[in-house]
Amino acid sequence: MTTSARLRVRLAGGGALAALALAAALPALAQSTETGLSEVIVTAQKRSENIQTVPVSVATLSGEKLDAVFAAGEDVLALSSRVPGLYIESSNGRAAPRFYIRGLGNADFDLAASQPVSVIMDDVVLENVVLKSTPVFDVDQVEVLRGPQGTLFGRNTTAGIVKFDTAKPTQTFKANGTATYGSYGSWTFEGGVGGPLIADKLSGRVAVLGQHRDDYIDNTFTHQNNAMGGYDEYAIRGQLLFTPSEDLSVLLNVHSRSLDGTAAIFRANILTKGSNKINGNFDRDSVFYNGGDNNPQQYDGTGESLKIDYDFGGVKLTSISAYETTHGSSRGDIDGGVAGVGPGFIPFDSDTKDGIDDLDQITQEIRLASDTDGPLTWQVGGYYFHSDFRVTTDAGFNKATLNHKNTSWAVFGQAAYQVTPQLKVTGGLRWTDDKKTMTVVASTAPKVSVSDSQASWDLAAFYSVAEDVSLYARVARGFRGPTIQGRDIVFFSPASVAQSETIVSYEAGFKSELLEHRVRLNGAAFTYTEKDPQFSAIGGASNGTLLINADKGKAYGVEFDGEFKVSPNLMLTAGYSYAHTEIKDKTMAVAVCAQCTVTDPRNAGGQALVNGNPFPNAPKYVLNFTARYGYPIGDGELFAYTDWFKQGYTNLFLYQSKEFYSKGAFEGGLKLGYARNDGAYEVAVFARNLTNEVNLRGGIDFNNLTGFVNEPRVVGISLSAKR
Repeated sequence: MTTSARLRVRLAGGGALAALALAAALPALAQSTETGLSEVIVTAQKRSENIQTVPVSVATLSGEKLDAVFAAGEDVLALSSRVPGLYIESSNGRAAPRFYIRGLGNADFDLAASQPVSVIMDDVVLENVVLKSTPVFDVDQVEVLRGPQGTLFGRNTTAGIVKFDTAKPTQTFKANGTATYGSYGSWTFEGGVGGPLIADKLSGRVAVLGQHRDDYIDNTFTHQNNAMGGYDEYAIRGQLLFTPSEDLSVLLNVHSRSLDGTAAIFRANILTKGSNKINGNFDRDSVFYNGGDNNPQQYDGTGESLKIDYDFGGVKLTSISAYETTHGSSRGDIDGGVAGVGPGFIPFDSDTKDGIDDLDQITQEIRLASDTDGPLTWQVGGYYFHSDFRVTTDAGFNKATLNHKNTSWAVFGQAAYQVTPQLKVTGGLRWTDDKKTMTVVASTAPKVSVSDSQASWDLAAFYSVAEDVSLYARVARGFRGPTIQGRDIVFFSPASVAQSETIVSYEAGFKSELLEHRVRLNGAAFTYTEKDPQFSAIGGASNGTLLINADKGKAYGVEFDGEFKVSPNLMLTAGYSYAHTEIKDKTMAVAVCAQCTVTDPRNAGGQALVNGNPFPNAPKYVLNFTARYGYPIGDGELFAYTDWFKQGYTNLFLYQSKEFYSKGAFEGGLKLGYARNDGAYEVAVFARNLTNEVNLRGGIDFNNLTGFVNEPRVVGISLSAKR
């Protein structure tokens, strides 16, 4: 790292820390009459632990934060930049999001793409990109685990994990519901009800979600008003918890979702050559499409899981069996306009349909864990994963169906020892075997196979400096299994293969609670090196989707999470992350855009040399902030809640250009209302994307300067009740 680079990190991290410290110090002048912040419990190490005692960089979202970001019916993309270091984007509408943590992710839009960020819902991994779009509803908490998590969670977690835990059945009757209505005819309903079915033996919970938005985008080429932009999405989850004794619990989870709406809206030439600014070709309420059949999208899926816990007395056995299936498709006018007509110069039309058929995912985990209060805690286990699905791409002039299979198994163990009252040491090891095959259906093309076996491990030390101030250090190794990409077969090119990528990550951090637990301030600095990182060379004038391994990838940065209870009525949160990512490969070259202005040097073949470039979709920084103020009235309060984020320079592709990047994108929301102190009900008005920002979220570069943007401003009313 150069001296100037170190200085930039110190300034970026130091500035954020100083701001957080100042915000923490100011409340000391006020006298609080209430207790401090609530304890946050996480399961980052597959145990329930206080977030302040876990040697991992973890951030959480729950309660009002979650309610606010999903008020307008957004999908999981609404979580992007709401946690330091987390970014999410998609060119597949609501169906296949792509996650990035600490700058590391995968820009591949194919439905068979692998990602280095794992998404886990109720202890079950959602491996395929379509499964990752499972609707977020009736969720108690979201945990974002930053950095490699390979020991306990397996391969394909080199960047980290986004973990969702839904509300579980209890022996106490509980019911809640929220309904919203807003712009574009948007409405949502989310609710859950549960309680005892047989006293102390059986309890249940049912949760439902409904979301709708009217079509609001006109197709000015076909003269169809309100032709696209809307959606209908429904989901249901039922759970039964059987507790025949104090030693045994059995949790059955059955769930389903259905999505019928509009795929991503691609907009031709909304960037001007030489600039990344959105130009006059953009109109949020209209497009000019002669293809794509108004970009329909439809997906359905179901799943079941069975979790069994048995306490042998000092040792607990856990078994988690799960099955997921899904199918559906999306179609799009990819060029975003009409060839030879516009808007702008479009050399040829592109209309593509991609779908996934009969995906079957089976997972089984068994683990034994200590359940005592001694200085030594441990857990050991085994894991099995199998998936089988078909992906069909129809480009109009050619069609191909590919069958993908993936089988993986692993054994793992982790132990922690309290060396002294202040020092705890944790270490873990996992061995994984991963195999993938791809065959072209109804073709004589040879089968493509890849496999690898690798070890993942981590070692951490956690030291309590004082009662509420701790330091930790962690080193971890993980890997992402080898990958096959066959989408280019439909364009008469062979499949491509990437070998496993491995990562070694170092981080050091602190966790603190100050001012009588009214301030929680956690932070970490990290650096990691990837060997053979997998990248996807997407687009270029050749319109390729090519897997490649770079020699190395390197990154360093910082992240801070802060909560501040200024007074009984005022609550602030703030977060900041900075990540410098860099491709390290002097010979790696990729195809470039058809019409943009590439700033990288070229090789003799005209390809861009990308050595030194940032990782695709890796924000230089993420800054987020929330504030809530309540004014007591009778048995309740008038309240105001606002949330904002700002995102630094984010390059969209492997090469760099003057057009395909975003910088300084920001977005905010506001909620004003009245709530009862006991939580019985709440009525509020809200606005998402309050200032109606138009932020570039991605681009398509093979044909013209096509881009796609964030969601529009939605203003509405919400009603909530619970018992």
